[in-house]
Amino acid sequence: MATGETVRGLIELTRPMNVVAASVLTFIGAFVAGGVGEAPLQLSAAVGATAFAVGAGNAINDYFDREIDRINQPQRPIPREAVSPRGALAFSLAAFLAAVAFAVTLPPTAIAIAVVNLLALITYTEYFKGLPGIGNALVAYLVGSTFLFGAAAVGDIQATVVLFLLAGVSTLTREIIKDVEDVDGDREEGLNTLPIAIGERSALHVATVLLVVAVVASPFPYLDGYFGVAYLLVVVPADLVMLYAAVESYRNPTAGQSHLKYGMFLAALAFIVGRGALLLA
Repeated sequence: MATGETVRGLIELTRPMNVVAASVLTFIGAFVAGGVGEAPLQLSAAVGATAFAVGAGNAINDYFDREIDRINQPQRPIPREAVSPRGALAFSLAAFLAAVAFAVTLPPTAIAIAVVNLLALITYTEYFKGLPGIGNALVAYLVGSTFLFGAAAVGDIQATVVLFLLAGVSTLTREIIKDVEDVDGDREEGLNTLPIAIGERSALHVATVLLVVAVVASPFPYLDGYFGVAYLLVVVPADLVMLYAAVESYRNPTAGQSHLKYGMFLAALAFIVGRGALLLA
């Protein structure tokens, strides 16, 4: 019988805030696509599939990263022995099966996105995480694709393509900054992340340039006439927060990547406001 500490450890393995965040992003994708009220069952299945898939991916990531986490994140469940490696693996597999059960009820495009994402989650840590830039790009795709997945579950993904691209580039920036934060443990484990391959400061330069590209592109939905001024009123502050976070990361990568996440959520809110304003118009 699982103890309270084990149950707590299993919940921590999923990164509950990440699970909630990804589920919200899936909902936003469906909302921007205009299908929240028209397809509630498909929306529920998409959110459920996202929640279980993200939880499973985080758990299996901790399983493969258990030796690195003894250096970088000793408070995590496996290093502190709240959950055994075998228990974390079994928990992850069960969560993946639950994600599949939800995903197979969705339209073909959504199923295709789910298949690609599940394979990416399973293989990320073992095969891609240590490749300079490649692992970062894969995580960026996974975050951005939650919007596409939500839209595909209820209708057409076209409305969320720009959101997918903006979220992906912003996430890629944050992932590079996180690698700068974790460089000591990654080097100890023999990984060849971007900061190790080209140097920490050069990696931060790459991250900053990518973010500037995303910020410059962020007004496009307004310029194309897809959203009105309400969108700009929220996305501009989001851009400022993210730019500040990029600058901050040069002196404090931990704070920088944390504040960048806030800016990314604010940017996602801009799309909600933009869509909501259209509905009220």
